Order: sequence, then C-alpha cells, then structure tokens
Amino acid sequence: MIVFTILTYFLYLFSKKVYGKIAVPIFHPLLLAPILLIVLITIMHVSANQYLEDAKWLSHMLGPATIAFAVPIYKHFSIIKKYMVTILISITTGTLVAIFSTYLLSKLIHLNSDFLISILPRSITTPIAIEVSKEIGGLPTLTTVFVIITGVMGGVVGPAVLKWLSIKTPIAKGLALGMGAHGVGTNKAMEYGKQEEVFSSIAMIFAAFITLGWGTLFILFI
Repeated sequence: MIVFTILTYFLYLFSKKVYGKIAVPIFHPLLLAPILLIVLITIMHVSANQYLEDAKWLSHMLGPATIAFAVPIYKHFSIIKKYMVTILISITTGTLVAIFSTYLLSKLIHLNSDFLISILPRSITTPIAIEVSKEIGGLPTLTTVFVIITGVMGGVVGPAVLKWLSIKTPIAKGLALGMGAHGVGTNKAMEYGKQEEVFSSIAMIFAAFITLGWGTLFILFI
C-alpha cells in the first residue's frame, strides 16, 4: 500500500498553495504538511511505524536527492574556482558557529549527549543531515525535525537580517542563506536572482561536507 505516500504528496502540494496565498511562517509547507499529517493519522488511529512503512518510498528518494547536489557543482565549477577561498572561509566559519552554538545552548538547558549529537547537523540539508546523524551516532528522526525548524526559521528571519546588515552582493546573500537555512534558504535565494541561487546551493553542499568533518571531530572531544 502507498496510501500515505500519496496523502503526504497531496498534503504538501496543498500546503504550498496555502503558503503561496498566506505567506506567514506557520503556513510554510515544511511545517503545515507535517502538522496536517499528524492530525490525520491521529484521527485515523494509525501508528507512526505503520505510516513510516507505508511512506517509505518518499524516504528512499533522499538518496537520489543527495546525489543530485553534484549537478550545481558541475554546472558552476568555474564560479566555485573563482571564489573558492571566500566560500571555504565563509562556510567553515558558519559551520563552526552552528556546531558551537548548538553545543552551548544544549549545555545551557542541560540536554543529554544523545540529544546533543542528534541536533548537531541541524544546519545542513535534510538528506545529508540524516546520514551525518547516523555517522556520528545520533537519532535521524530527531535530526530531521531540527533541520526543518532551522531551515524555516532561517528562511523567514534571513532576509530581514540581510537587509538589517545591508548585505547586498549576490555571493554574500547566497552564502548566508545557504549556510543558515539550507534548502529553504536556497529557495528564498531564488527570489533574489540566479547568482544568489547558485551561491546558496554551493553553500548548502559545502556546509554538509564540512559539518561532517567538524561533527566527527567534535564528538571525539565531548
């Protein structure tokens, strides 16, 4: 049966239409669709395991989605070479800030180590965050929740921060949105222009691989 796969797909399409007409954070597709799903499966008395088994085809698509990130790197390799130093410094700094801010906040509110490890990859895109979470011993389901929260918050707050800081260049806008809000940020970057979209995509990809390195090293010291 693929009933819940189909249901999830149409709920997401519905959520996108709602957000297109009412562009407020609570109606973002990545928030509204899961909320509607939770309400429906609760009413239908469907267990989480049953839903996951039925909708496993969507999870299987994360593999091809991860591989597809190679496309923008290939298409814009000349741009990457030109701004390689800027990209590496920016994204390396961004990933370090993300990891240490997560660690400090976790210690401040006394989270246990399993929870901390699970939310460390929150600043990278979902398909890769799940694999990073598995690699460092986290809980992928919990990681996914915080990746979505980070992405939506970054997509909503990011443009206001860029305006407040008077950041106007395409490379700066793109790298900031891609690093701070991964997929949601890249979607927002598309509204600014092609260059912003390219740099946001590159930032999202680089952040994933750099975070994997930092995260693995970080785990050894905590």
